[in-house]
Amino acid sequence: MLRAADIGLGAGLAALVLATGFLRVGPSGPSGALDLGAVALAAVAGAGVASRRRLPLACLLLLNLVTFAWFHLDYHGRLITVAPLIGCYTLAAYRGLIAGVAGGLLAAVTTVLAVRTGVNGEWFGDQVFNAVTLEAAAVALGGAVRYHQAFAAGAREQAERIAEATSEQARRQAAEERLEIARELHDVFGHTMAAISVQAGVAVHVMHRKPEQASEALNTIKRISDEGLAEVQVLLRAMRSPDMRTATGGLDRLENLLDTAGVDVELTVHGEDRTVPVAVDVAAFRIIQESLTNVRRHARASTVQVELDYGSREGGTLRIAVRDDGRPVDAATAVGGHGIEGMRARAAKLGGTLRAGRRPEGGFEVHCTLPTGKEIQ
Repeated sequence: MLRAADIGLGAGLAALVLATGFLRVGPSGPSGALDLGAVALAAVAGAGVASRRRLPLACLLLLNLVTFAWFHLDYHGRLITVAPLIGCYTLAAYRGLIAGVAGGLLAAVTTVLAVRTGVNGEWFGDQVFNAVTLEAAAVALGGAVRYHQAFAAGAREQAERIAEATSEQARRQAAEERLEIARELHDVFGHTMAAISVQAGVAVHVMHRKPEQASEALNTIKRISDEGLAEVQVLLRAMRSPDMRTATGGLDRLENLLDTAGVDVELTVHGEDRTVPVAVDVAAFRIIQESLTNVRRHARASTVQVELDYGSREGGTLRIAVRDDGRPVDAATAVGGHGIEGMRARAAKLGGTLRAGRRPEGGFEVHCTLPTGKEIQ
């Protein structure tokens, strides 16, 4: 089906050729009067221009024949030569530069013959030279348009491939992140249940002989249960989140943790406080929690400094430091039986590092780095 724009262009060209012929205006050329034959040739030229996209080569041949006939029959005006120019452009744009050059050469030969036989012009006069130059320009323009279209199509295809690859990578990352969270859930349940089982055993064992120890064991069970439940809620909220990298929960509860630490805690945050991947969020909270538990149980410190350094967005690293002024802590147990080795294993699982040891000025320090950018994607 022909496009309305193509039909309009063909009809407009035919009307322009006939109008300039009847009014005897426009560039010089054949000078004879117009008749029904001229109207028929102009109509055929308009139809050829309108159909050029569907049959570019056939339409170019038709338009050359119409131009030759127009000159041979001495119909007034030279605007009929615009039709082959449009045909040359279309052939190059839709069939390639080689086909366009071949069509341009055919149009050039037709022009030379038409000028020579129709108006007794010179073989290589100004009229021929101007016409051939315009035909060459039409072919070049058509070739440039085809090259641009091919380049744009290639760019769109490449963009689609990149978008598909990016989408697939995002889905794979989400699956890996959810698998990591599932493993974290397994660890949380395992450690929490193990700690509760131990404390429940202690409570049963001392319930009648030492009620105060049984009460302490039950309070410990409650605390461990609350902490485990809070961590499970964070992980479940992350699994329901459409964007795994924007789920939060662990470090959002840091203020509450520090308020109930049982020791004076000074919190310092460096860099831009921002959302980190959920696995890092939970691990950072858990490491601080276990460090404070070690301080409360073993270090007998008066003050503790907790430092978070988010760095820059491009840095991709969260640094954690927990320093106290008490006595050194060995690799003893912490909540859930992790201890320092458990914290170190938690950091290593995410590609981070953890160091723990005495401070030269006294006290103990836990220093941890966790990747938050491309390293864990």
